[in-house]
Amino acid sequence: MKMNASRRDFLGVMGMTAGAYLAPSSLLASPLAPASPVAIGLCPEYNRQVVDVLSTMFDQLGGLDRLVRGKTVAIKLNMTSVPKDRLNSMPNEMTHWVHPQVIGALVSLLGKAGAQRVRLLESAPFGTKPLEEFMIAAGWQPKDFAGAATRVEFENTNFLGSGKSYSRFMVPGGGLMYAGYDLNHSYMDCDVFVSLAKLKEHRTAGVTLSMKNCFGNTPCTIYSKEAPLDEPSIAPMGFREPMHSGSRVPPKSAPQPVAQSTDPGYRVPRITADLVAARPVHLAVIDGIYTMTGGELPNQGRGWVHKPVHPGVLIAGMNCVSTDAVATAVMGLDPMADRGTPPFETCDSTLRLAEQLGVGSRDLSRIEVRGTPVSKARFRFPPLSDLLG
Repeated sequence: MKMNASRRDFLGVMGMTAGAYLAPSSLLASPLAPASPVAIGLCPEYNRQVVDVLSTMFDQLGGLDRLVRGKTVAIKLNMTSVPKDRLNSMPNEMTHWVHPQVIGALVSLLGKAGAQRVRLLESAPFGTKPLEEFMIAAGWQPKDFAGAATRVEFENTNFLGSGKSYSRFMVPGGGLMYAGYDLNHSYMDCDVFVSLAKLKEHRTAGVTLSMKNCFGNTPCTIYSKEAPLDEPSIAPMGFREPMHSGSRVPPKSAPQPVAQSTDPGYRVPRITADLVAARPVHLAVIDGIYTMTGGELPNQGRGWVHKPVHPGVLIAGMNCVSTDAVATAVMGLDPMADRGTPPFETCDSTLRLAEQLGVGSRDLSRIEVRGTPVSKARFRFPPLSDLLG
């Protein structure tokens, strides 16, 4: 969604759009959300050291064996938008995509830990081409991932793919924005679900880490503006604009909204929290070796100041909320902040909403950080309001 606004407009958009309403208080009154340890590792470059650092971090979390041995592991990648959408002609993996070195390292470590099968998932845009073709268009070599473990598969989850039907994920408690979500079968046909994300800001959601990465689980055959009224389309068309704007509802075959709003800052955090409550993340891994400021898409809107940056860090945890909370702190931002305060200047906090759904805790006082302390890994990202020219 394009955003063209002045700095004053940006700072002024803090209230919910008229027509938005909160979910019932019974849904938000959850017991104390679980906290889980998070590991931080310093890693200055994309090289062999990535495997070593990730291996140490997983050992600090108790090891991958107990999580993945003999199981099917699905990894949601972060390859948002199209390969040509670049910052300063830099490779996307150096700014807003997860890097192939991190993907290969993770697949290799999962294989060594005994994973029976590893599936790489992403909702690749523009048609029903295999995910491998999308990777090749980006200059990647899918065979490198395929050779990193015994059995590696690829699935474009932006449509039905190799499945016979969509899998339905209902949100516990009834949902904050939708009652449930219909997704590609690969999100159901796995024993372990991994979100492999990039350390980034987000102009609608404040930050985009392991939870916001799951926003891309939703197929455009159902959740785009061009989706039919009654049933999913055969091929994906367009983008998820209605998920941001509320301009239309999904086809009648899919679960429908339980709340109404036209404010992206209200909708996107709630959809994200819904998704991670409905399709739990078992392992969150965040690539912050190289990234960028100013949001995840360099050409999404005019007037934004983007800058490539080099935090040199990897972050991982078994709870996506706790992992994202630590990652937010590494970015020099407050995970306990809410709407009107960086990084959530114009949106509600996905961290708070997911915590209220009982997914996990964002309270750093309850989260044990293993490996490198936050204070030594911190790389301060400027507030988004300072990046709007």
